[in-house]
Amino acid sequence: MSIERKGILKFHDQDVTIVGEDLKVGDAAPEFEAHTMEWKLFQGLADTQGKVRIIGSLPSLNTSVCDRETRRFNEEASALGEDVVIEMISMDLPFTLMSWCAAAGVERVVTLSDHRTAEFGEKYGVLIKELRILRRAIFVVDRNGILTYVAYMPALGDEPDYEAVLASAKAALG
Repeated sequence: MSIERKGILKFHDQDVTIVGEDLKVGDAAPEFEAHTMEWKLFQGLADTQGKVRIIGSLPSLNTSVCDRETRRFNEEASALGEDVVIEMISMDLPFTLMSWCAAAGVERVVTLSDHRTAEFGEKYGVLIKELRILRRAIFVVDRNGILTYVAYMPALGDEPDYEAVLASAKAALG
């Protein structure tokens, strides 16, 4: 049974309920299952075993901040090399992921949908109960499945510290 917390985030000046606990650096990253834009099940850690992962939690790709964040990580992906996988996850339906990626030219980021079970949202402490969307957060997971960077944005419209995320991913490469 997941815990529910209030007093963490507001949406349109209303306090919302966050489902799940915040993770912290040094925790083992929880495994999760989500859908790809092709509706295939994807294991967030097992399917990328041996890689460093940057995992971004987003409200929706169809918002300006999420669009900008995902495009930025797509641009950075090439410089990071094949040993880093970037996963961006939202509650958007796989149809939306596919059309957004095609329109944006995003090919280096794995976009995932948590719409069916909200498993990622609960395990990573990012599910907004009332809205059934994810709050913005970013995680770096090393090759051994340990969180080396964790940041929960204080507001849905706040972007992550890209340089800190990228530096953590590079450090996790060893």
